[in-house]
Formats: sequence, structure tokens, C-alpha cells
Amino acid sequence: MADRSLLVADPAERENLVSFLTNAVRLDEAAVVRLRRRRDGRVAAWVATGFDVLAQRAVQAVLTPDDATVAADELLATLSGSAGGSIALGFPMDSAWRGALPPERGFVHVDDVPARDLVVLARRGTELAQEHSSSQGPPASLLDQEVVEVSGAGQSVGVSMRVVFALVGMGFVPHSGDQSSAADLDLDRIDPAEIVRVRCERNWVRLDARYGTVSKRRGQAPPLLIGP
Repeated sequence: MADRSLLVADPAERENLVSFLTNAVRLDEAAVVRLRRRRDGRVAAWVATGFDVLAQRAVQAVLTPDDATVAADELLATLSGSAGGSIALGFPMDSAWRGALPPERGFVHVDDVPARDLVVLARRGTELAQEHSSSQGPPASLLDQEVVEVSGAGQSVGVSMRVVFALVGMGFVPHSGDQSSAADLDLDRIDPAEIVRVRCERNWVRLDARYGTVSKRRGQAPPLLIGP
């Protein structure tokens, strides 16, 4: 096996990645994380959230090779027990990653949405999901409902409940206090001035929050493919 390693020397950056992985595993115990070197030199960690939405957080790190997919729970355990040195990435799971990643460039800023509003929407959506869920989970009609619409830069973008659930579920909205779900978030602990930026390009809509980014294909997604 070729050398596969990750070095996150800065303790704060390592803590950021651990937090990201913790939330990813909470949403899906079998999650895989795709690590990829960005053009700016940082390493982006990507996970599929289970809502047909991708979540990303970037950290300053050294990655070998430039693109690698591993089990999220194993990487979390290794990072949590690391003293800060280079860690082995373990068994490659590149074939487990399905679908393409959004492009790094080409997004335009459409508008900003108060973070509090998105948390309120996630809370209401959770209540509705509990009322109407079946053994297959929340109804697709609820997840696909566009709950926010913004316009700007010549674009009109709808944000579905899937995207809101993923953003809040991954803990990307900053707050003061502990959090395990949208229902547990105290709105008074979220800065009223905290915003989430909505961006889009031809095929993707992206929400950028302080602690991470979620992305979803616009319109009907094409069939899933294996590979980058």
C-alpha cells in the first residue's frame, strides 16, 4: 500500500476536524470521509450527510496522497488519540465514495440568511418529521420542500429542508453551550448577527456557515457514479 498519511499539526485545527468527524459519525455511524487537497493548500474533509447533501470543513494539514477516502469513525478514533504527529490513514475506501464533488470555483454570492432563522426551520422540520415519519424515515415531500428562497446576483435560489437539516445537524452554526440536535439549541445563545451565506453555480447550491459548508445539486441529481 502506498504511503497514506495526514498531519494536522495545529491543535486548534485538529480539534476542528475532530468536531466535524464527531458530527458526521453521529449522523451516520458508517460514514466515510473524503480528504482532498484544495488549490489554496488546505485539506477539505467531505462527508455525505444522509440528506442527499454534502458537508465540508477545511483545515490546515498535510495530506498524502492528495485525495483519499477513509472510514470516518476510524479516522476520528486515530485523531482523538493522536498527540499531533503524522497519522496513518488506514485502509483505503475510495470505492465507497459515490458521486462528484462540487467545484472549488465558479460560485456567486446570492444572499445571506440569519443563522437563527435556519435553526428555527430545522426545529420545526424535526417536529414535523417526528409526526409524519415512517419506518423509512421522514417523508421525501418534507425533505424536498424549499423553506428558504433568496435572490441576488441575477440568481434565484431555493434552499430545501434537506440542506437546512444537514447544516444544523453538522453543528456548523456557532452557539454558546452544548448541542446534540436542533431542538437543544438555545436561540438566545446564537448571535443575532450571525449569518449563513448562500452561494450557487450552475449545478450546485452551497451554504457557507462559520464552521463548515453544505452543498447540494440544483434540480434533479444525476445517477450516482463511483469516482471523483
